[in-house]
Amino acid sequence: MPERGGSIMNSKTWSGTLTYLLLAVTSAIVFLPFYWMLTNSLKDRSQIFMFPPQWYPHPLVWSNFADLFKRIPFHQYYFNSIYIAVIVTIGTCFFASISGYAFAKLHFRFKDLIFLMLLSSMMIPTEATVIPLFIWLSKLGMVNTHFPLIVPQIFGSGGIFGIFLFRQFYITLPDELMEAAKMDGCNPWQTFVKVMMPLGGPMFATLSIYSFLNSWNDFFEPLIFINSDHLYTIPLAMSMFTDQSGTEWHLLMAAAVLAALPLLLVFVAAQKRFIEGIAMTGMK
Repeated sequence: MPERGGSIMNSKTWSGTLTYLLLAVTSAIVFLPFYWMLTNSLKDRSQIFMFPPQWYPHPLVWSNFADLFKRIPFHQYYFNSIYIAVIVTIGTCFFASISGYAFAKLHFRFKDLIFLMLLSSMMIPTEATVIPLFIWLSKLGMVNTHFPLIVPQIFGSGGIFGIFLFRQFYITLPDELMEAAKMDGCNPWQTFVKVMMPLGGPMFATLSIYSFLNSWNDFFEPLIFINSDHLYTIPLAMSMFTDQSGTEWHLLMAAAVLAALPLLLVFVAAQKRFIEGIAMTGMK
């Protein structure tokens, strides 16, 4: 009997060791591109293409980051991307949470049909709608502004995904919560603000990361709607380091490092709630 217990313990030890080893290898594979990006941002142009590769830059060329701001008004593009992404994130979370609450807990005619139509619209690719959207916005005088990068993002496929996310979450909440709030004198709006919205923290974190990431990395729509340099976003700014003469990889990598920082900060800030949201997707 002791031998059997010892074999079980050895089996668990080996299983745990293999699990941690697999996680370490996977983490190293995932981290390697980020490490390569960071090291290349601290090399000069000649060091990047050295063979064998130089895994640790020597000397460290910190001037790449200063040259980045001298070459282009990177601070302006950075500000443009940040304020657009923040507005899109706040707007998407606000309207998606309200709509998801309505589809989950309120009763009105054609509710299921409207929800099905919204989900069906997610199957339409952006490339199929960008031409009519461009024509419509040009007639409104909104082309070459940040309006096309904000409002269509909030009410487009990202917002519809948020509606689906919140609807599925609010359905899992018992109706007794709404009945108790109604007995306390709350109308539907007060019930949403005081009861439902505070319970949706994990969904807000999940959708915030998704919306911020989508807006921050968007290249196609700024390329279509933006013409003036001072309105550029980070993805468009990074494309300025590539032309017919080649790519300035040391400056491009420096720009990529700075571009990745807000994404890391947003994920770290919402990590706990985000993991809760993933864990709750399988719960009823």
